[in-house]
Amino acid sequence: MSQDKPLKGVVAVVTGASRGAGKGIALALGAEGATVYVTGRSQKEGDAPLPGTVQATADGVTKAGGKGIAVIVDHADDAQVKRLFEQVKKEQGRLDILVNNATVIHDTLIEKGGFWEKPLEQVDILDVGLRSGYVASWYAAPLMVAQKRGLIAFTSSFGASCYMHGPAYGAQKVGVDKFAKDMAVDLRKHEVAAVSIWMGMLKTDRTRRVMDADAAKYAGFWDMAENPEFTGHLISRIYRDPKRMEKSGQVIIGAELALEYGMKDIDGAQPPSHRPMLGGPTQAHPAVVE
Repeated sequence: MSQDKPLKGVVAVVTGASRGAGKGIALALGAEGATVYVTGRSQKEGDAPLPGTVQATADGVTKAGGKGIAVIVDHADDAQVKRLFEQVKKEQGRLDILVNNATVIHDTLIEKGGFWEKPLEQVDILDVGLRSGYVASWYAAPLMVAQKRGLIAFTSSFGASCYMHGPAYGAQKVGVDKFAKDMAVDLRKHEVAAVSIWMGMLKTDRTRRVMDADAAKYAGFWDMAENPEFTGHLISRIYRDPKRMEKSGQVIIGAELALEYGMKDIDGAQPPSHRPMLGGPTQAHPAVVE
């Protein structure tokens, strides 16, 4: 692999990549030369309240230096997920990186109030966000096991530690962290790693909209936020790490991993860890009960 394109020849799937974190991760992997299957439901502008489509992200991956392949997938539909991985196997014959990022974010997520005062649909994050990550991993794992190499990464947040946006959101984050811990046990002998990465506040259209609505409340937050591409470059670094399997099963704060690897954000900033304010992850106990 060439130094400027360290992921040349690598095949990745990034779920929920029409916009936001998924889009940034896909673009970062593409910039490093990967072939990236971009999934999501937005086929045209206007399909969602925020801008972004699956094809636009795929085009961005190609423009960045990789190969973007758009696949319309509703991750609430297992049959569509199955077809996605059948397509990857048929076209590429391999899969190296899966990023489980698809998540239902309800428009009322950050509104104040008890969970019973908010729409019941907020719990859908346990379908697309938690269950969907298991299903995608279930279909991806055989491809990685067959080649004795791979990385499954979950995008998570400090909401797994502190109260953040209510119980449904928190349960989803704790859930994907546990997926990474337990999948790592099953995958270890096959040299396939699984990790969960806590991202900080992200510089996305959604974040910008929230901050613009209450500029005084969020003053200074944008400056400490991470670019969505930041997590993508961290995932690349984990995948390429000769000691990758030592990371398997861990719940990782992205900002702290960047310090370990000597990495900065794409704008040259060093994103801060929010551990002192929001708490840190609990790692898995070494006991294995089968």
